[in-house]
Amino acid sequence: MKKLSAFALLVLGAALLFGASDEPKFPSLPVAVSGNAVAGLKGGFELFSIMGLGPRKTWDDVTNMVYTMSLGHPTWHKGHPVPGVAGRLGASAAGAKGQIVLMGGSVLDAQGNEIIVPDVNVYIEERRWNRGKDIPVPVDRAVVGVEHDRFVYLIGGRSSNGPVNNVQVYDVEKDTWTQATPFPGTPVFGLAGGVADGAIVIVDGAKPGPAGGPRYVASDECWLGKIDKKDPYKIEWSKVPAHPGPARFGIAGGGSDKDHRIFFSGGTATPHDYKGIAYDRQPAEACTFTFAYDLHHNRWETISQDASDPRADSHILDTMIGPVVLGGMAKDLAATAGVTLLQKR
Repeated sequence: MKKLSAFALLVLGAALLFGASDEPKFPSLPVAVSGNAVAGLKGGFELFSIMGLGPRKTWDDVTNMVYTMSLGHPTWHKGHPVPGVAGRLGASAAGAKGQIVLMGGSVLDAQGNEIIVPDVNVYIEERRWNRGKDIPVPVDRAVVGVEHDRFVYLIGGRSSNGPVNNVQVYDVEKDTWTQATPFPGTPVFGLAGGVADGAIVIVDGAKPGPAGGPRYVASDECWLGKIDKKDPYKIEWSKVPAHPGPARFGIAGGGSDKDHRIFFSGGTATPHDYKGIAYDRQPAEACTFTFAYDLHHNRWETISQDASDPRADSHILDTMIGPVVLGGMAKDLAATAGVTLLQKR
């Protein structure tokens, strides 16, 4: 990996990504998409954007397309589409053991109803899709992360019966699922977070609203989970203070082992559906806060309060040159093809 990293950085320094400025500039995705799953391989050298909802936000605008890019040759290419007759939105993906594991999500019927599915698809090194074992509790809009390049953590999310606080762990080597220690907070979906340094950080999301009120309201709970070094299914959870900024739903999040941080950006102050319409029927806008949880010092850091390209319904992917947001809903809640490198202060 050290040779690959040195090569990648050398290539990046040759101006394929940098252009005339000092900041790396990623090419946009071929299509605008929100609710897409993202994942990386080879230490963030290969990037994947998988499925999601197109700019029309209709049932027939959900795609099963896969787009891939190598930082050595920064151009997006079509990968093998995800098998099945329909694409999904709100799915989760992660890279482990040289494979991409794609989990859950929902499909839309012609009336716009969301049907949550248990499907697990594994994109293997030969670049073809295999079917993995179904998720025990199917969910969409969950948090995902990887430990020991083997165990994929699927945290929270929305099931057919509502939000859950499950922590479901997929063992890539054995193609098995195990229920880990659930987080003790309010069950939520649309939460954000990630896994790094043997720890999980999750924040916010949506919980059922009160009788006579909006269908879902924001939760402001933040949790830190320490994964047991000997037992990957045992997690010690503790509550942490509220994070900086007002965003509470659909925040882009992701962990970085090399930065020892979980990064967060964007989201909306009120929960919304897949079209970006708030459940309280009020206008929803993407928040401009970017922040991180420092795992070494157990504290929040504000990175930026006025991000120029805020997003909702996206994910943060750790790459060789830093955390990146791929697609999602932009400031006007329109689907975007933008790929943005987050500043780390």
